[in-house]
Amino acid sequence: MKKQNKSNKNKRRQNAGSGVCCYVTREELAALELLRSTGIGVLEAAQVACAAVRSSGGGVERTMQCIRLGAEEQGRQEHTVSFEAAAWASVEARAGRRETTRRDLRHFVRRMLRVQGAGKLSLRGMTTDDCRRVLGEAFGASAHSYRKGRAILHSIFAYGQRLGWCACNPVAAVEAPPVAEREIVPLTVEEVERLERAAAEPQHADMSLSLYLMTYCGLRPAEVSRLRPDDISYAELQVVVRPVVSKTGGDRVVPLRRAGRLRGVHRIIPRNWENRWRALRRAAGFQCWQADALRHTFATYHLLHFRNLPELQLEMGHANSNLLRTRYTNLPRANRAASSQFWEG
Repeated sequence: MKKQNKSNKNKRRQNAGSGVCCYVTREELAALELLRSTGIGVLEAAQVACAAVRSSGGGVERTMQCIRLGAEEQGRQEHTVSFEAAAWASVEARAGRRETTRRDLRHFVRRMLRVQGAGKLSLRGMTTDDCRRVLGEAFGASAHSYRKGRAILHSIFAYGQRLGWCACNPVAAVEAPPVAEREIVPLTVEEVERLERAAAEPQHADMSLSLYLMTYCGLRPAEVSRLRPDDISYAELQVVVRPVVSKTGGDRVVPLRRAGRLRGVHRIIPRNWENRWRALRRAAGFQCWQADALRHTFATYHLLHFRNLPELQLEMGHANSNLLRTRYTNLPRANRAASSQFWEG
C-alpha cells in the first residue's frame, strides 16, 4: 500500500467488528472535536451545513455571514418583556401628561392586568385573540370603556414596537364598537340667556367668564377650568388654549367674539370649578345637562352664521373637518335665524 503523507493522514484504524480499515485526516479529527462541544452528531451537522450553504448561495465566508446576520435578527425578534412590564413602562413614558390623564391610564391598565394570566404574557407573543380576550373581560360591559381600553392597549403595543419589544401591533385587527352618536341639540337662545341671567347673580358672578368662554369660544369645560389669567388677551381679543390645557394636547387660538358681553364680567376662573359650574346650571333651571352642550351650541350657530368650516375646525381644535361635516352640516334651516340672534342679538 502506498505510504500516506503523515501531514494529511492519521494512523490507520481498524474496525474490530467488520474488519474494515479507514483513514481519518487531522481536519476530520478536529471537526469531530468541535462537534463534541455542541452535542450535535456528525450527520446532523452535515445536514445543517448543507442547508446553510444552499441558503446562502455557497461559499464559506458568505455562509458564515448569513449565519451571523440570522442570529442577530433572531435575537432581536426574541427580545421582549411581559405585558405587565410594557404596560407600566408605557404609562411612565407619559410622565409629561396631565395627572388626570395619567390617572385614567393607570386605572385602565390595572383593569387589563386583572384579567387572569394577562400580565405574564410575552408582549411579542400576544395575538389579536389575546387582545380581544383581555379587552372583553376587562371592558366588555361598556362599549365606551371598551373603545377607550382598546386605544390604550394599542398605545402600549405602539410603545413596545418603538423599543423593539414586539414586531407588530395585534390590536390593529381588533374591531372597535361603533359609536352611537347622539343627535346634536344646541341650546336655544332663550336657554343661553337663562344661564347668563343666573351668572349675573352675585352668588354665581365668579362663573360669568367661564360661561362666556364656553358659549362664545367653544371651549370645553375642562379646558376653561385649567386656563391661566394670562391665557386671555383682552387687548387682542383672543384666548390661547395651550397644549397643557387642551384635551387633545394641541394648542389653538380662539377669538373673543361678542366682546361686549365681557363688560362687568368677573374676569376670574374660580376654584372648585366643577361644583360652581353645576350650581350655575341648577340656578338656571337645568336639571338634566347634555355633556358639552355649550360647545355644541357654539359649533352649531358658528357654522350656520359664518358658513366657514375651516375656521370652525381651527377654533374647535379638530385635526380635520370630518366630524364637523358629519355632525353639523345637516342641521335644520330653522336654526339660522337663531344663529343670527345668538351672534348679533
